[in-house]
Amino acid sequence: MSERILTTGNEAAAEAAIRAGLHFYAGYPITPQNELTAYMAAHMPEHERIFIQSESELSAINMVFGASATGARAMTSSSSPGISLKQEGISYMAGCGLPGVIINVMRGGPGLGNISGSQSDYFQATRGGGHGDYRTIVYAPWSAQEIADMVSSSFDVAEKYRIPVMILFDGYLGQTMEPVKFSDAIDTPSLDNKDWTLTGCAGRKPRRLCSLMMEDGALESWNIELEKQYQTICENETRYEQLGANDPDVLLVAFGFSARQSAEAMDQLTDAEVKTGLFRPQTVWPFPSEALAKAAEKAKKVVVVEMNLGQMIEDVRLAMAGSNVDKIRFVGRSGGGVPSVREIMDACTKE
Repeated sequence: MSERILTTGNEAAAEAAIRAGLHFYAGYPITPQNELTAYMAAHMPEHERIFIQSESELSAINMVFGASATGARAMTSSSSPGISLKQEGISYMAGCGLPGVIINVMRGGPGLGNISGSQSDYFQATRGGGHGDYRTIVYAPWSAQEIADMVSSSFDVAEKYRIPVMILFDGYLGQTMEPVKFSDAIDTPSLDNKDWTLTGCAGRKPRRLCSLMMEDGALESWNIELEKQYQTICENETRYEQLGANDPDVLLVAFGFSARQSAEAMDQLTDAEVKTGLFRPQTVWPFPSEALAKAAEKAKKVVVVEMNLGQMIEDVRLAMAGSNVDKIRFVGRSGGGVPSVREIMDACTKE
């Protein structure tokens, strides 16, 4: 590993992607992720990679679609309303079985909202976002280092399952500067002729990538195949971290930036002799339901902390459906607000 470099979460994502062999990036400016696009503009040409500032978010995702179809490692990034505009293209990629990486540096909403960090795109990310029966793997890092690590591995995962992968973090993480270690190696992008890529059919039979299936039963059969793959992803790719007490009286559940506030609250509660733990989903799809249910089994109180008015809490309730959901509490702030450590501690200690 290289020496630690002080960088923002946005720039860590860009550098990690380049080192992972990113061949093609297309994006359109929007705050608070502009540093990512600017970094790509400056450094992709240095490595003889392709950078395009597209005319719109719709163009960017469709360019990624085309690049991915050739076997290139392709990526785009945006912030909340920009990701909304990309949803049709993401659905098309899922329908064609195309890998790609999409980064959402969340801002406040709905509508144009504001440029502060938020976690209000959880529903959109974890429920597919676009039309049709499909999923995307969704990683939820909580530091610049974890952003870099997850971006690095996301290309391999996307290609393994031929699925779009989303990295979901908020504007505060995107803008915060932290020390990050990157891999020393910079992969050379490969356009290996996989058995599905469209690279010209000289010397082989023609291939076809298409999500339009008009024959009777064809689309249903394909959706069933995708569902089988999603089950395999659930079995193999679910990620989480559990901190603090193994058998807590109070279990905090949070992802991303909210988990950092929750970790500090956990430490202070532990110092005050309140047996506290923190459960942090690192993939919000697949959601680590079984692991959470087990972690919450003996807890007297489960406190869900989010930078929204209650979205991940729905998955927490589903995970705990067989136990006492009445012990679930919620701490949330919306529109760029961040739950304070004191707010979290109060929710943990008050009846």
